[in-house]
Amino acid sequence: MEKTRQIIETLGFITKENYELPTSTKTFADGAQYRIEIPSCEGVKSLEAVLQTAEKLDVPIHRISQGSGIMLYTDAELSEMVDLARQENRELSLFVGPRGNWDINPMPFSSAGKIFGQRIESMEQMVHAIEDIKRGCDAGLRSILVADEGLLWLVNEFKKLGELPNDLVIKISVQMGQSNPVSIKLMEGIGADTFNVPTDLTLAQLSAIRQAVDIPIDVYVEVPDDLGGFIRHYDIPEIIRVAAPVYIKFGLRNAPNIYPSGTHLEETSIAFSKERVRRARIGYEMIQRYAPHLKTTDLCTKREGVPAEKKVPTAI
Repeated sequence: MEKTRQIIETLGFITKENYELPTSTKTFADGAQYRIEIPSCEGVKSLEAVLQTAEKLDVPIHRISQGSGIMLYTDAELSEMVDLARQENRELSLFVGPRGNWDINPMPFSSAGKIFGQRIESMEQMVHAIEDIKRGCDAGLRSILVADEGLLWLVNEFKKLGELPNDLVIKISVQMGQSNPVSIKLMEGIGADTFNVPTDLTLAQLSAIRQAVDIPIDVYVEVPDDLGGFIRHYDIPEIIRVAAPVYIKFGLRNAPNIYPSGTHLEETSIAFSKERVRRARIGYEMIQRYAPHLKTTDLCTKREGVPAEKKVPTAI
């Protein structure tokens, strides 16, 4: 066993839980250690609710993400989402639409097959996924959510070929599932720009991942019920300290999964969006109370995921 450990360590990975919890010296490009993300923002009115509530509660929201998929927006809705986020200088990250549990395959709905629900199931669906991304990029979108390793690799190759924008941020969904430093390093190597780790990782496990990769780590500090339901608000300062740069992500406990959403669930989605921002305010107050020295991104500065050519003058 010791020889195995030695070989793995020569490859750049620690082989025991990192209980010493060293402070991460890595940051976002602007020097920030953390940013705040609101997930599951399903539609224009929900996005408006997030922005309005964030202003009302005075909480910085840097990224707003969505799970139903680009494909479930009309052209007008997609453009309105992108333009609204751009005007407010927020990164908008939309899920790529077609994937396993949107298709006719029953396996994602079986007891043993749920983990495959977000995977791309065929080359035909891979083509559809790339087309979904192209449509989003044509509307000005510069941040996408993927949950399939093959799609991640392919998107990165399309970027290299100039078929997709070079500044397109590829965000990895929590449902991709990799939870160890070696696997996440592999995802970084094939194009991941930011990685949402599983919801049940300890501080020591997060620290080990941070030592292995440079990209931002997205961490749920309040977790939807179907992903574990944990509420880790008191852990937030330490998560930032050991895992920076991180997106602190506020899901919502005791809220049903409404994917795929639409106007039939609009009022529910709006209510959930407002409450997620309120939860973010609670988390932000935790940071100010226990670790006010931790740095976040000024919302008036340029960030990844916001097309530079479309930024408003006040944000430059």
